[in-house]
Amino acid sequence: MSPTASANPGYPAAPATGHVTFLGAGPGDPGLLTLRAVEALAIADVLIAEPAVLDVVRTHAREGVDVQGTAAPGTPDASATDAAAAAVAANLVMASARGGKRVVRAVTGDPGLDADAGEEMLACAAAGIPFEVVPGVATAVGVPAYAGVPLRDSEGTDVRFVDARTASERCWSEVGASDGTVVVSTTLETVAAAAGELVSAGRKPDTPMTVTVAGTTTRQRTWNATLGSVAQVLKQAKVLPSPEGHQPVIAVVGERSRAARREELSWFESKPLFGWRVLVPRTKEQAASLSDQLVSYGAVPHEVPTIAVEPPRTPQQMERAVKGLVTGRYEWIAFTSVNAVKAVREKFEEYGLDARAFAGIKVAAVGEQTAKALIAFGVKPDLVPSGEQSAAGLLEDWPPYDPVFDPIDRVFLPRADIATETLVAGLIDLGWEVDDVTAYRTVRASPPPADTREAIKGGGFDAVLFTSSSTVRNLVGIAGKPHNVTVIACIGPATAKTAEEHGLRVDVMAPEPSVHKLAEALAEFGSARRAAAIEAGDPVTRPSERRPGARRRRVATQ
Repeated sequence: MSPTASANPGYPAAPATGHVTFLGAGPGDPGLLTLRAVEALAIADVLIAEPAVLDVVRTHAREGVDVQGTAAPGTPDASATDAAAAAVAANLVMASARGGKRVVRAVTGDPGLDADAGEEMLACAAAGIPFEVVPGVATAVGVPAYAGVPLRDSEGTDVRFVDARTASERCWSEVGASDGTVVVSTTLETVAAAAGELVSAGRKPDTPMTVTVAGTTTRQRTWNATLGSVAQVLKQAKVLPSPEGHQPVIAVVGERSRAARREELSWFESKPLFGWRVLVPRTKEQAASLSDQLVSYGAVPHEVPTIAVEPPRTPQQMERAVKGLVTGRYEWIAFTSVNAVKAVREKFEEYGLDARAFAGIKVAAVGEQTAKALIAFGVKPDLVPSGEQSAAGLLEDWPPYDPVFDPIDRVFLPRADIATETLVAGLIDLGWEVDDVTAYRTVRASPPPADTREAIKGGGFDAVLFTSSSTVRNLVGIAGKPHNVTVIACIGPATAKTAEEHGLRVDVMAPEPSVHKLAEALAEFGSARRAAAIEAGDPVTRPSERRPGARRRRVATQ
């Protein structure tokens, strides 16, 4: 449930004249939004955001928020002039605020460094519209930090910030005459010209320089150069301007900025899977923690469901089992998946039951994700495997039936229609009677969008994680076989065998059947691949860049 105005006393409750929050969305990494920014977005009536940060802030806006773009009428966002876009945004802000709306005006970086936002604040003040400012991480500070370029040293280096788009001749002369660090906000098309301005103003051509595009995002790329060599370095790297033009760049110049030692301090771009597009054949809900883990390695996860869950064809068996649960028929209930928890929960809600119906019954969960789903339902599991998170791991810890201590000898096992018999057989061997009940059916999901299918078959993904044999069969069935440049990672030998049967080369296998161990194994593979490239003196590239034509098509933001 979204926060309300009463939960955020810093915000006025539906003022008659409206209210505007000028919000800094940072340089691009969604994780750099402040807590105050998230609060403001959660109660906004109208969201007016620059195209570059719209996706960053829209995630935190409440359902039903009115999202307004800032492009000039009849002009695509990418090609709108700065002046036209600023005029559109200013008009939207004033019109919405005068209509009594709570407006959030989101800008890249920090609003205090945005001239257009400053003009809009003055307009609000003149019109008597209350406003506030939520600072953000300034692009000129955040991007060098992510590029591994500290701006000051222990001697307190002087740092100057220059916007090349508006810098005067006097400004260039002043920074050129100093020996401090210069942070230049420019574009890929004009960065060489900005370097020339500094040389003309007195800086030496061999002064170290770094150039970073798409800073703080997983598309970030940084090059080391000097003022005199930057044009040649970018040309040799075959860096192409963005098709839309005006690709933003942050350049750091100076002997004492540590730009020359960036390779030692590059913590972001050196992540083991930096920039890798990783296909995760699971639903977004199932893949949440796995995707978070991949993001921590620098990857960009893309979830594609390969199965869909449907109710059992005959619900009577499930209905009898749930009634038996309430009447004391079972000593244990064992959940082998999040979907099993969901199926039982839905049946409970159908009967008007809640978590209290589990009173007196021991509850087992096959792993951490299933346990989390139970806890969200209000049930704390009594048994979760201490080792391998699988049916076999659950059996390792499951107690044998003891007629002295166990008044009832029966276990309720709600599961999928295609589940294996491992757990049933193991429980019977331990002396338990098992009601093996089909709680849901798994069917092949619908094909993903055409662009995703093309990326899978054409080598647009750097890796794919297969977590079961069925994910291999279903993904190939609904989307086609992954391209041979794509790294194939499998959770275990059975899954790897199925992948090979489908003509896939298995590159990575988890040391144990755990999705998190699988992600770790992929990260280790990526790290080793990166180290080998550096040792050989080769550029560090992603697997997808090895496919024919990929280098020619690449632009600076890829």
